[in-house]
Amino acid sequence: MHHSILFELASIVVLGVGAQWVAWRFELPSILLLLLIGFAAGPVTGLINPDALLGDLLQPVVSLSVAIILFEGGLSLKIDELREGGVVRNLVSVGLLVTWAISSAAALVFLDLDLALSLLLGAIVVVSGPTVIIPMLRHLRLGGEVGSILKWEGILIDPIGATFAVLVFEAVFVADELQEATISALLGLFETLMVGGVAGVAGAIILTIALRRYWVPDFLESPVTLMLVVAVFDLSDEIIPESGLFAVTVMGLIVANQKDLQLGGIEEFKESVGILLISSLFILLAARLDLEDFEHVGLGSLIFLATLIVVARPITVLVSTWGSQLNWRERVFLAWMAPRGIVAAAVASIFALDLEEVGHPDAERLVPLTFLVIVGTVAFYALTTQFVARRLKLVRPQPQGVLIAGAHSWARNVASALQNNGIEVLIVDTNPSNIALAEIRNLPNFRENILTQRCLEEAEVCGVGRLMALTSNDEVNSLAALQFTELFGRQEVYRLPANIAADKTTRFRYGRTLFNEEMTHQHITSLFNAGATLEKTDLESEADITDFQRQLAAGNRIPLFSISNGTLNIITADNPIVPRIGQRIIYLTDPTAGNTEVETQSPGGQISRV
Repeated sequence: MHHSILFELASIVVLGVGAQWVAWRFELPSILLLLLIGFAAGPVTGLINPDALLGDLLQPVVSLSVAIILFEGGLSLKIDELREGGVVRNLVSVGLLVTWAISSAAALVFLDLDLALSLLLGAIVVVSGPTVIIPMLRHLRLGGEVGSILKWEGILIDPIGATFAVLVFEAVFVADELQEATISALLGLFETLMVGGVAGVAGAIILTIALRRYWVPDFLESPVTLMLVVAVFDLSDEIIPESGLFAVTVMGLIVANQKDLQLGGIEEFKESVGILLISSLFILLAARLDLEDFEHVGLGSLIFLATLIVVARPITVLVSTWGSQLNWRERVFLAWMAPRGIVAAAVASIFALDLEEVGHPDAERLVPLTFLVIVGTVAFYALTTQFVARRLKLVRPQPQGVLIAGAHSWARNVASALQNNGIEVLIVDTNPSNIALAEIRNLPNFRENILTQRCLEEAEVCGVGRLMALTSNDEVNSLAALQFTELFGRQEVYRLPANIAADKTTRFRYGRTLFNEEMTHQHITSLFNAGATLEKTDLESEADITDFQRQLAAGNRIPLFSISNGTLNIITADNPIVPRIGQRIIYLTDPTAGNTEVETQSPGGQISRV
């Protein structure tokens, strides 16, 4: 069936983004849905024909898209979040070689491929990828270092693995002798690391200087960043082919770790572009498959897939974690998590085109085998990791921590009060001065816009399970509450009451109202300016409860939180305080209500500043 070029291009975008939405709506692995829809749109129905649509542009479009995706991944890597850097280093170096050796041997034995193609397929399937790792981690809430290790491995292994696959391709299909192949591979690796590293560092320096010196206006920050990413990728690739992926990953990593650099606009833009590119790429690559390609998929292919899961990955993790501080539970889970993603599909498609041009007899088997690995590993890990993580006791049970949006003066006081009472906090703000003052008070902090995807991902791997939106901007508070409802649940998302009266339905949908209807940002600020303080009292007897209720009636105390047996309860307009024996109440004194203390005070109720 013939379709116009515009129709096919529109179909790719509509099907890709639509699949992402359906996957989110029904909590399905998005990559599986994208592959199925792409396969249905390509060989099954003929709706999309990528080769006819793009022709010679297909390979450069795929390569450039992967480069942008990897730059986005590099932007999410924070050096200070990783303590077991040696494990990550081993996984992307020694572990890569172990995976390659086992995968290649399995391909040679079970898939009946020649040695050269077995080595190439083994090199292609060493990669993992953030496009599949991060969505899985989002729903797990892993404790310890496992989440950070998996995220770093998934992002770093993509450019390293893609580069390694290129070197293997050149060594086994281009070089004539073993000695020549070895020298060529080592020289190619050195050149790729040098050229890609230099290009990435140079691009990061240029972008950092341009942003710090305000050479780029706000509305051009994202386009200029994208321009530099494309330029760095192309320049590096022109000097040394296939070094561009490493260059853009290095560039993203360096830019992300500049603590005095504001990246809010860039983060929001790259998230949208990343989702669009990932969706479109999976649709395109899956649509290139042919129904006849799967005639070769049989028992040997399934044994090959099983070997990757139950042999290659456990041995790789065993070797890579030797001598580390990880416990056996963390090592077992690392051995249970290695899904393949977009880079494996893209690299396989590129090599398949090259092999078809030279007339390799098994060239058509490379892509369907790679897609089998992608679909098989994603399905297996998506269906089992939640169960395994819980059995290994790596999932944080009902986290009590609080993500606080806003690091202004009294928000820091609230965060300190919670932290001093054993509640984990993570305070988020875009203001560098506020973040610096939070650092001085040893408050865990994250300099970021609360509305970005990166902030959402950071919260997913930390011990927080609630949001308190305390900014002075009512709209930001509402949008933050709406965004984090998906992660924390509607009952654990809180915001200050709006300074302007809002519809009750709107307030309900966009977060629970903190404290009471009068405690707007403006009102709380005025209380602190008048000398209000945060204090705590332990209710150890009925007399303590009676005294506390007397203080409430007098208007001297405004309860904010109660803590009982380590469980935090946040006071809201729809959940007022109910004093009980055994509670610790954190409250705000109201200096405008007259006397801040009643003359009678029971011996048991101890009041102290927090």
